[in-house]
Amino acid sequence: MADTDARDTQPHTLAIDCGGGGIKASVLDGAGTLRAPALRVPTPYPLPPDRLVATVVDIAASLPPADRVTVGMPGMLRHGVVVATPHYVTRSGPHSRVLPELVAAWADFDMQAAVRAALDLPALVLNDAEVHGAGVVAGSGLELVLTLGTGLGSALFDGGVLAPHLELSQAPVRWGTTYDAYVGQVERARLGDALWSRRVRRVVEGLRPVFLWDRLYLGGGNSRRVSPQVLARLGDDVVVVPNSAGIVGGVRAWELRRR
Repeated sequence: MADTDARDTQPHTLAIDCGGGGIKASVLDGAGTLRAPALRVPTPYPLPPDRLVATVVDIAASLPPADRVTVGMPGMLRHGVVVATPHYVTRSGPHSRVLPELVAAWADFDMQAAVRAALDLPALVLNDAEVHGAGVVAGSGLELVLTLGTGLGSALFDGGVLAPHLELSQAPVRWGTTYDAYVGQVERARLGDALWSRRVRRVVEGLRPVFLWDRLYLGGGNSRRVSPQVLARLGDDVVVVPNSAGIVGGVRAWELRRR
């Protein structure tokens, strides 16, 4: 009973995982236990900043009260400010036409301040892969997180501390193709899981000498589609983790964020 009482005195966190195709959310207690079933809504498009903030407010109203909020979203963010986001600048979602007015609207938008003001709660806004990583890293050594979904997300932790974000997804990997396109959902659907899994292996082996990680975590909705044959060849330092980490990490992200 004492442990339960201690958990209940810790802040409850509204964790929102904003993806290219859907937005998932729940409220978690201090131990990372969901206080309500996870809620999922389609990502609305076109999506200027004020519409995403309004969507966050609507989601919060459908869930139990919380003491703070964590939002993970795609793209390059620095201290809660959007530098660039790949999907939310498009007309109707990933791989549709980019709208210049949305590029301008999202550039330098302080999403963290906007969420904090809209919900009147302490807010933390990070790249979605960073929140995902917070839910799975052991907190020792150099740990890299790659999320396989609409595109490729990444986060790096050193001794449990979140490193500055790098948009690996936008780097060229082959014939000028970015990592985002090379192992993203469109190519997975076109190639099938077996051939796509081989691409994932090439990406992992290509990044290995760059990071020399102690542990690599493969997450995101498509990580479960990596074939057993490929996983067996990747080595014991590569681990597949559940996609639910994108929500569960919303609690621990407050401890692992950069100071």
